[in-house]
Amino acid sequence: MTNQYTPLQKRVLALSAQRLKGMRCGVEKESLRALPSGALALTPHPAALGSALTHPSITTDFSESQLELVTGVHNGVDAAVDELTQIHQFTYRSMQAVSDEMLWVSSMPCGLPTDETIPVARFGSSNVGRAKSVYRLGLSHRYGRRMQTISGIHYNWSFPGVSNEAYFGLIRNFRRQAFLLLYLFGASPAVCSTFVAGRQHELQKLNAQTMYMPHGTSLRMGRLGYQSDAQASLAVSYNSLEGYGASLQDALTRAYPAYEKVGIQNPGGDYNQLATSLLQIENEFYGTIRPKRVIYQGERPLHALRERGVEYIEVRLMDLDPFEPVGINAQTMRFLDVFLLHCLLIDSPADSPAEIATLARNQHSAAARGREPGLMLERAGQTVSLVEWGLNIVAECAPIAAALDAAHGTVDYSAALAAAGVGLNDTSTLPSARVLATMAKDHDNSFVKFIRTQSEKTKTHLLGLPFSSAQNAHFAALSKQSLTDQKKIESLDSMPFEIYREQYVSSERLGTPKAAKVKVAVSV
Repeated sequence: MTNQYTPLQKRVLALSAQRLKGMRCGVEKESLRALPSGALALTPHPAALGSALTHPSITTDFSESQLELVTGVHNGVDAAVDELTQIHQFTYRSMQAVSDEMLWVSSMPCGLPTDETIPVARFGSSNVGRAKSVYRLGLSHRYGRRMQTISGIHYNWSFPGVSNEAYFGLIRNFRRQAFLLLYLFGASPAVCSTFVAGRQHELQKLNAQTMYMPHGTSLRMGRLGYQSDAQASLAVSYNSLEGYGASLQDALTRAYPAYEKVGIQNPGGDYNQLATSLLQIENEFYGTIRPKRVIYQGERPLHALRERGVEYIEVRLMDLDPFEPVGINAQTMRFLDVFLLHCLLIDSPADSPAEIATLARNQHSAAARGREPGLMLERAGQTVSLVEWGLNIVAECAPIAAALDAAHGTVDYSAALAAAGVGLNDTSTLPSARVLATMAKDHDNSFVKFIRTQSEKTKTHLLGLPFSSAQNAHFAALSKQSLTDQKKIESLDSMPFEIYREQYVSSERLGTPKAAKVKVAVSV
């Protein structure tokens, strides 16, 4: 009887309910702080939110004006959304006490000042805090500050009993199929014209202050987003942890002439960047998905991966959904769970430089023209309809959603899959289409007017939700403790920063490949 089943179906049937319930997730969400006018707030990180260096839930990303809200690890998406909502509630209440600022609910930034006026995040006087700021200064020299103000949602995900090899198989398949996530959940088809001032671009003019792509889904993940000529030279392979590590180590240690011209320090002695290599540190490598491992204090991420293997993966291509209070909802996260399991369970052939180039073309097509009728993508040397390919993936996901529903006693995973099917058949239901339709209907085709209104609505909604004194006390205690923790780190510092920097970026800190390491995890 088992011969009736496809290899994928057999693998799904082999998954126990206990293992399915062992799936874990977490969310990191970036948002700019904006003024009621829709301009970037230039104020320091709000003091009531504690230390951006040490707070476990509230920090900053590139800019002092760019909050990053981080949940813990959860065994279900509802718990993750609940925690993310509570972090937003505390953040808004803290901000409301001192200003009328709001969180910008789009991935593409609000009205921006001149590039040099955008404030780089500050993390205090400790060596680790200074290194974080210098790294960001390096990003500003390399890519410009405007690009760094783009915000997104990162979805962290793990599944029990998965080997390094299986996680890298998942990553290869994710990269092949990532176009579907851009199509379904991309929510940045338009941008304020200040973002592209003085830059070459392919955008069309919608009104005097707004640029867009008529069939765009995610400008953030297209040519305007996290792109650079330097990183375009990297054809990082995901065929193994060893190969991935070798690619990263090369980029982290290879001198790059344009960055050597910038130098480590300027003539006045101020730091420009951490290093002159193609990548300063691992986090500078822009990818749609990353293998991750929780690091020890002071440890390099690549060293942690090489020593202890992949612990979870980080999905990095999700836009903020301006129609959702916290930028993402439980249904979207359930689709991600199903999609990631599909990527894990289907066969995953090795990638090649030619395929990597193809995937980049597919990503740009889906980001810039994803809703274009009849759009074709490349697959295995041939062209295929985006919609047809997407519907095939959704159909293959059906037994996975059913297994998750059975394990959790719900129908929510199948409902998330059904919603994706609707989106593939009706582009008007997609967030990117809804953004443009609402802009046209209610906001004179103005990106800033629309997102400003949505940001104000979201602020009012979150401030209106019940928030107990116990919840408030919990987050206030975290903020207070984070300030104490930062002061402790600063008081214990004795090493000159230059020595700290040299030691941190040294190749010896990157670890060594463990090609012959005994496998301790069970492959899927």
